[in-house]
Amino acid sequence: MPHVPDPDELRARGVRGVILSYVDTAGITRIKTVPVSRLAHAAKWGVGISPVFDVFLADDSITSTDELGGPDGDLRLVPDLDRLVVLAAQPGWAWAPADRFTQAGEPWVADQRGFARRMVRRAAAAGYDFRMAIEVEWAIGRDGAGFDPACTGPAYGMTRLIELSDYARDVLAALDDQGVQVEQLHPEYSDGQFEVSVAAADPVRAADDSVLVRQTVRAVAQRHGLKVSFAPSVIAGHVGNGGHVHLSAWRDGENLFTAFPEGASGAAAAGLLAHLPALLALGAPTPASYLRLVPSHWAGVFACWGVETRETALRYIPGNAGLPGAANLEVKCVDLAANPYLLLGGLIAAALDGIEAKLPLPPPVAGDPVSLPGAPRLPTTLDAATDAFTATPMLREALGSTLADAVIAVRRAEAARFRDAAPDDIAAAFRWVF
Repeated sequence: MPHVPDPDELRARGVRGVILSYVDTAGITRIKTVPVSRLAHAAKWGVGISPVFDVFLADDSITSTDELGGPDGDLRLVPDLDRLVVLAAQPGWAWAPADRFTQAGEPWVADQRGFARRMVRRAAAAGYDFRMAIEVEWAIGRDGAGFDPACTGPAYGMTRLIELSDYARDVLAALDDQGVQVEQLHPEYSDGQFEVSVAAADPVRAADDSVLVRQTVRAVAQRHGLKVSFAPSVIAGHVGNGGHVHLSAWRDGENLFTAFPEGASGAAAAGLLAHLPALLALGAPTPASYLRLVPSHWAGVFACWGVETRETALRYIPGNAGLPGAANLEVKCVDLAANPYLLLGGLIAAALDGIEAKLPLPPPVAGDPVSLPGAPRLPTTLDAATDAFTATPMLREALGSTLADAVIAVRRAEAARFRDAAPDDIAAAFRWVF
């Protein structure tokens, strides 16, 4: 059992409650909370949570599989106290990501954070250490049913930062106080859009950080009377929010991507390319995701790679010559509706599959792939991505049948909800969900 913080010490820091969070199959962060006086009990015995949340949709409706979806059963939600953080933008609260266990104390077969951890262990058994980070893009608006951008200055412009200077400062301060290492924050391209990049970490921590960063960005916005959207398409027809993943593989303390595409690094990238259509079911999990995946919008909709090429699904970043450890691969076709634990675990599984099979990496492309004859387009609908996922035994084996079936059921149900919906209606339905 991990060390439990002294309740009196937490109270001295103003903490009265602790948030236990996990992310469901639909990408929604679900929570329970306990007062600090019950934290030790929760760490030892967990807090009850129904397994039905594994088949919740983003609108809180429920689908089912052969194993999941009924009213029976219970699980234990156990906080990972090694990751407990006193929240800077939610006075009185601390936060810890949680794992789910059965009543008998066994890891729950469909626990998404547990899946990411299993893939990290699988990589370690093969001799590889992955480091990852998820970029967070969000649109900042004012109160209202639609989307009214909170800033109107030019993309990447100083004017936009000045318009939201106090807000951006407070985001940086809160993340710093919470121990999140920010590498950069800047205005982005789309309406009212900003982006923050954080330091790479082991994949489970990287997924935890993604959850914490978004929670913090939203909490700071609330204190400033603003609203934020991490949805892949905030306004249909406009550039949406991505959740690009940066990854590298290390062996014996050496970043293999420094010598990319030689050896295991090239085979890992080949595995990612081969499985990207199926991985979209994890990384682009809503109908709104496919409003973002438009050619010539830097969304990475073609299954190819290039050196510093922002239109390919995989962008190789060599890093500065003086910083060889900075070399990495960016996965551009994914967004923040994704459950980060499912996404990062799936990427590791695909990369390891490429390494094991010694898959050859095709030549790089330059420029916009839309102009290249035969450039392989990624799925353009959630149905097509789910078909690809269903037809990929490697991912089913990695996730396990219970979790894989939950992914398929939730994606099929989300697609069915919007089968005949107009783009504006799809964007509106997800705008304030993520």
